Amino acid sequence: MQDEVREKIESAIPNAQVQVEIEGNRASIAVISAHFDGMSRVKKQQEVYACIEDLISSGVLHAVTIKAETP
Repeated sequence: MQDEVREKIESAIPNAQVQVEIEGNRASIAVISAHFDGMSRVKKQQEVYACIEDLISSGVLHAVTIKAETP
């Protein structure tokens, strides 16, 4: 599951450095990318959520914590 989440984010966000930790149906995700430059904290999180929306809506992931930053 960790690889699937990482691949979804890396394919959608240019040059992203992604760390994913999953415990049960809870995920902790850290993403670093210049793509986030100038975005608000909320917009950065929305960008990451959009990558894994299918996993959240299907119930595979229930709780997601996201830390999204620029390099």
